[in-house]
Amino acid sequence: MTQRNLDRLSALDASFLHQEDGHVHMHIGALTILDGPPPTLSDLLGHIGSRLGEVPRYRQRLAHAPLDRGRPVWVDDPAFRLDYHVRHAVLPAPGGHEELMSLLARTFSTPLDRRRPLWELWFVEGLHEGGFAFIFKTHHAVVDGVAGVDLATVLFDLEAHPSRRPAERAWRPAPDPGQLGLVALAAARDLRDGLDLTVRAAAAVTHPRRAAARARAALEGLGEVVAAALDPAPATPLNVTIGPYRRFATVSLALADFKTIKHALGGTVNDVVLTIVAGALRRFLEARGADVDGLALRAMVPVSLRGTGDEDALGNRLAAVRAVLPVGAADPLERLLAVRVSMDEVKRSRQALGAEVLAAVQDFAPPTILAQASRLAFSTRLFNLLVTNIPGPQIPLYVLGCQIREAYPIAFLPRDHALAVAIMSYNGQLNIGLLADHDALPELDLIGAWLAEERQTLLALAQGTAAADPTA
Repeated sequence: MTQRNLDRLSALDASFLHQEDGHVHMHIGALTILDGPPPTLSDLLGHIGSRLGEVPRYRQRLAHAPLDRGRPVWVDDPAFRLDYHVRHAVLPAPGGHEELMSLLARTFSTPLDRRRPLWELWFVEGLHEGGFAFIFKTHHAVVDGVAGVDLATVLFDLEAHPSRRPAERAWRPAPDPGQLGLVALAAARDLRDGLDLTVRAAAAVTHPRRAAARARAALEGLGEVVAAALDPAPATPLNVTIGPYRRFATVSLALADFKTIKHALGGTVNDVVLTIVAGALRRFLEARGADVDGLALRAMVPVSLRGTGDEDALGNRLAAVRAVLPVGAADPLERLLAVRVSMDEVKRSRQALGAEVLAAVQDFAPPTILAQASRLAFSTRLFNLLVTNIPGPQIPLYVLGCQIREAYPIAFLPRDHALAVAIMSYNGQLNIGLLADHDALPELDLIGAWLAEERQTLLALAQGTAAADPTA
């Protein structure tokens, strides 16, 4: 147990802490809307408490060694209280979509308390259409959207009335390691990292050809990352100084429409998603009076680096690549083709490998250097907005017998970035969560409407193509 409670943050997870300040919040989350009568708060707390042992990070807080010796570690919080992290709210009348979006925006406008485990779950009642909602809010250092190790995955069930699970043993926090223990841990990890480098060097001597091939690939990847850094993203109204306050909007579309479009017009579902994002942003920029002729925005798209067998490992394993959003193309088919070409080039390139090499280098960086490296990784020069696409289950999920009707992911805003687009498929839907700076992007609801209209335009073209060629 002691070793589990002394896990050190990975370099990437630590970088998420360094990027945070009063205006940049590094928490992510989700909004889920459920059908059925709301449970009592007592029943919900009992349900969460019975499964919290499956996600031990949610009972742990950060601990720092003296003089910032090494990266922070996770230790059990002896003062952990579940009822502090589970918040209960009732929407003001009339309890409609606007009131729910306002509550979520306020929730995501404040940072998490770093003295406690870095998560909150808001249980929301008073929805006009009935049912209830959950707002999940978790620091990016705790969980990423690909690993699936988070609170939501253990709270949700595949059936309305699952079989009872064995009762969890009473939880007791592990002893606090103390300042000397944290120093000793940092020294031990440094020694282990040094041994790891020695093992890698020995492997290179034993298998020189394999090592040389990997080194060449890594250098090529680093070269592509450097080349991307020398090709800055264009200046746009999306890249301005942001404040602490947020807006949120949702768009729910049929996943079948995106499959129809890709089958008829080519590409992948993700290509189609990026195309409608490009179309909506073209209309936004035109409404702002910007010159869009020939303009290509850069979207930072996270890519999972997890391999088979390490899906259950804690910590983020992500790299980020830049995708082109051809907003300068007036023809939606031309935009789709440009996105397909761009994403094919990214897949053939070594951008993700280069990003992984940089992440590995950060594993040996002192915290002060790591802080600077993490800020460079999210430099405004590199991209205009974050776009993340999370594949979700295509079957209904339940909580305490109530079915989840809708589920929307919530991303974060890096410094000087006013918009983040998060997409998740769920039970036949393709749900989009739009997070924006409150003051910089008052048009957020319009962008959501334009996304739906751009989807409809491509769908009509796809259906016309299918009608013209019945054999397609």
